Amino acid sequence: MPPPTCLRSLPPAQTAAFSAATNLSAAVAKKKQNSHTGPPKRGVKALNIKRTQRVKSGRPPAPGERKALRKRIVLSNTNALEVQGMPDLSDKNITDASLVCRVVGIPGFVVDSLRAVEAFKPTQGWGLFRRPAALVRKETLQLGRYIREVETAEDKKTIRRVVVGERGSGKSTLLLQAMAMAFVKGWVVINIPDAKDLTIGHTEYGPLFNTNPTQYVQKTYTANLLSQISKANKAVLSKLQLSQQHDLPIPIQSNISLDRLADLGARDPDVAYPIFQALWAELTATPTKGAARPPILFTLDGINQIMRNSAYLSTDVKPIHAHDLALVRHFINVLSGAQALPNGGIVLAATCESGKPPSFVLELAVAQSEARGAGAEEVPQPHPYKAVDQRVLDSMRDVEVLRLKGLDRDEARGIMEYYAASGMLRERVDEGLVAEKWTLAGGGVVGELERGSVRMRV
Repeated sequence: MPPPTCLRSLPPAQTAAFSAATNLSAAVAKKKQNSHTGPPKRGVKALNIKRTQRVKSGRPPAPGERKALRKRIVLSNTNALEVQGMPDLSDKNITDASLVCRVVGIPGFVVDSLRAVEAFKPTQGWGLFRRPAALVRKETLQLGRYIREVETAEDKKTIRRVVVGERGSGKSTLLLQAMAMAFVKGWVVINIPDAKDLTIGHTEYGPLFNTNPTQYVQKTYTANLLSQISKANKAVLSKLQLSQQHDLPIPIQSNISLDRLADLGARDPDVAYPIFQALWAELTATPTKGAARPPILFTLDGINQIMRNSAYLSTDVKPIHAHDLALVRHFINVLSGAQALPNGGIVLAATCESGKPPSFVLELAVAQSEARGAGAEEVPQPHPYKAVDQRVLDSMRDVEVLRLKGLDRDEARGIMEYYAASGMLRERVDEGLVAEKWTLAGGGVVGELERGSVRMRV
């Protein structure tokens, strides 16, 4: 039996001192992953990129604010000089041949009416000069003669024309001059400023019952059109009263004025189209008593847009032809002569070359109309391997074409002298400068002439 061991004879135990500090031992480094280790594991973000937060300053644009800014019309430049001795357009000088090649000012009350019917375009140079004015060219004088011919004819003549020409040739400005002359003569002016708004699918639409084929009405656009008619023709419509009985969805007074009737349709889109039909019936009526109805000028800009299928769809999910839209159908009936103007008038339409849709049928119809007007023995025929829209050809069968070409040298000199008198052209207007600008403008294209003389700075 071994001897017992004393506890005092054992070696002291190795104990660590007490401490609250963290462990200083380094953690085991993880192995870095490289491109050869394969894709990252599920749930592990492989790439951490911090996106820069955009700082929003100011308020966002209100609904419709951008469109209003895009379509804003400026009609005066206070920095431009006042042209001394410039005549104004009046009901007595619309057929004055001495005004050809001169710039004529537009009176103030006519400017307000033109603005109401949206005759001014944002792309035109109205904001470069002191006041709205336009060059009287040979075609302008011809429009004045059309107006005089309608007023002096005993059988209440109706003149129908389609204005064609290359881009920048002044088609929209010619329509504006026709509207200005109609306003000074006391006519009723109805204008569709851009036919594209009717066909590109931006306006709500609905079927019109009891129509075959089915037509579609655009209530909001019709209400807006009635508002334009009321504001622009208030001086004429306020003197005319209701002369017929109409089946309308709302009760109206029997002796209500026509401007008040148009206002009722402008306020409520649901009753806009029936009121538009009643207003048209009143304007084209021949009352036995009361004031006689004035002639009508009906204009449309961008006829290319209504000579094809629209962007709207029927209940069968098929494209709706533009002629099946109620307002377009109404204009086409008046343009083609299917619907007469008993009190006389003029129907004008202009093509648009800026972003126009392809419509070879309209080009064919214009070529046929020009050939018939020139007395040609052979009229252009449709392509045998292309589908022909017969509705377009029928609508243009009895319509004459007014083709706009470039200005001649005298007309170019007249408008350039106006540029110089306004202080916008700081060069001496002589034969050399006129020949240079006229040639660079492609033979007197008025849009290019303005761009090269006023807008471009070297």
